[in-house]
Amino acid sequence: MRLTKLGHACVQISKDDRTIVIDPGAFSTGAEEALAGADAVLITHEHFDHFDADALRKAMAARPSLEVWTSRAVAENLADLGGRVHQVGHEDAVTIAGFDVHVYGEDHEILHPDVPPIPNTGFLLDGEIFHPGDALTVPGEPVRTLCLPGNAPWLKAPEMFTYVREVRPERAYAIHDGLLNDIGLTVMNNNATKALEELGKTYTRLAPGESVELSDA
Repeated sequence: MRLTKLGHACVQISKDDRTIVIDPGAFSTGAEEALAGADAVLITHEHFDHFDADALRKAMAARPSLEVWTSRAVAENLADLGGRVHQVGHEDAVTIAGFDVHVYGEDHEILHPDVPPIPNTGFLLDGEIFHPGDALTVPGEPVRTLCLPGNAPWLKAPEMFTYVREVRPERAYAIHDGLLNDIGLTVMNNNATKALEELGKTYTRLAPGESVELSDA
């Protein structure tokens, strides 16, 4: 299985001849090309840095076989596309483009004390890669590879340490880092490295466009 970082929160996951793209948003890099070759798209929630409605609609118009699995709010936004858009929720289990996908999580992390959270759905693919979206969701099963949010208006460093300790992945790769300059990336990488090293595990930040082959080792 190959994991490719496409900038900010967007990743491409491939195995054999099948490809899924998760959260191609406005801050993504290379998302248009990735969507052109995707078999399916997963969207965790409606925020523009995870969901670019215009780009997605363009890709779906160009490729009639392309389908989307997503949270309630995004599914409602794309309702005019009919059966090509599938709403999923917490503890659903579905097969998407040959991947076994388990869905975990219900709410986005709190952004304002007076505003209820929007829906957020995390996706675990083949029991291997978990993308939580904008939530610190702990799935109800082991996670080998965690797409770890590194920076966000809703995230503090101690919360990231706690999250890593609760999920206990074998390895983590940074996502949600598109707002950081070089100084901020250094701070994020230092914290995330320490969080994984405490567990005897590994942390890596892939540059946009960079890929890694995931093995059982």
